[in-house]
Formats: sequence, structure tokens, C-alpha cells
Amino acid sequence: MARRRSDVRYTALVTGANRGIGFEVCRRLGRRGLHVVLTGRDARGMDEAVARLRAEEIDIEGAVFDVAREGAAGALAARLRARDVRVDVLVNNAGIYPPGAVLDTDPGTFREVMETNFFGALWTCRAFVPAMLDAGYGRVVNVSSGSGSFGEGLDGPAAYCVSKAALDALTVKLASESRGDVKVNAVCPGWVRTRMGGPGARRSVEKGAETIVWLATLPADGPNGGFFRDRKRIPW
Repeated sequence: MARRRSDVRYTALVTGANRGIGFEVCRRLGRRGLHVVLTGRDARGMDEAVARLRAEEIDIEGAVFDVAREGAAGALAARLRARDVRVDVLVNNAGIYPPGAVLDTDPGTFREVMETNFFGALWTCRAFVPAMLDAGYGRVVNVSSGSGSFGEGLDGPAAYCVSKAALDALTVKLASESRGDVKVNAVCPGWVRTRMGGPGARRSVEKGAETIVWLATLPADGPNGGFFRDRKRIPW
């Protein structure tokens, strides 16, 4: 069980963490001494990921969690609270990337993307951020994309771009409502060699995780309400 803030041991929850960027974020946060809750929709994949990190002596537990299912985040938060585990760091990493343009993407696909990439983050924030505000400490990192940036042209599949633009707007609004030492930021990890990014992507998983971990462990004077790539602000 995670120790509480009295001895500065924090708990991080990472969504979509069975593999890829999310898995590497769990590894790096664990190496920094955080207790990590690794979540994913697939129980077998989650168990395998947790076992791999435990073999590296990382303090980690797993939770089956479908971010797109309304009510699932609240139920997970309640289960953790019942064990006196409060989430201090939330990394909203879960996402999907189907192809398609505005006028030809299947309505069901568009809805699924919004439910996963946008509403999934909204539900987890609503479930876990209130306790951060009560405690006066928290870090929220929304894993977005340059594809959601108006400044970078919204380049990419329509549903994905719209969902990430909405996630960016959520970041700004939640950051404006935060108080105390609670910081909410968004990150573009870049084009990363994952199952989503493909083998031709320019960046390693390790590189993709760097700025996420930086934002997840910001000091008290760190930024709030920004959009970052390689630790530098980029346009919304």
C-alpha cells in the first residue's frame, strides 16, 4: 500500500498502460519511488505488464479499467479509497486512432473515439481530481497530440483530431479551476514507435514518455494549464 503525503510517497494512476507509452511511464514513475496503479481494459495484458514491472522491483498494482464506460472511474476511485489509496498523479494516456475524414467516418467510430479519448479523461478527472484539490496537491497529465492543435493545423484522422482538441480544451478549463498545488497540463509525446504509431515512427517509447513523466512530477513552481512537447510549450 502507498504511504501518504506525510512521508512524501505519492500514488500515480496511468490509463491505457498495458504497453507502449503508458507502460514506460509506469516504469519511470515507479523508478522515481511512486506507487503505481497500472490500468487497462484487457485483464491478461494488464497482469503481464504488472508482472514485468514487479520483476524490476517497482511498487505497482493493476486494475482492469475501461475509461470509456461512464461510472467506471468513480467505481475505481471508490475501491482505492476503501484501501486508503489516494491518487496524487493522474496520467490520462488511454486513446485510440482510427482513420477517416469528417464526412465518411462511421458515426459509431466517431462516438467510440470521443468516449475513449475525451470522455475517458473527463470521467477520470471528475473521479480523482476532487481529492487532489482537498489535499492541496495533484498532478494531471492529459496525453494529447499535435493533431489536436489548431496552431499545428489539426493534421490527422478527423475523429482523433476532434477528440484531442476537446481534450486540450478540458485541460485549459480544469487548470483554471485548480487551486493549491494542483497542476493540469497536456502533452504531445510526438510520433512514437508503438502499436498505434507503427514501426516507422521517429521516436522511441522512452523519448515519448519523457515529457509526460516531467509533467507528472513537477515541483510546486512548475507550469499549469500548458501544452508541451519536449518540455517546451507548443500552440493550442
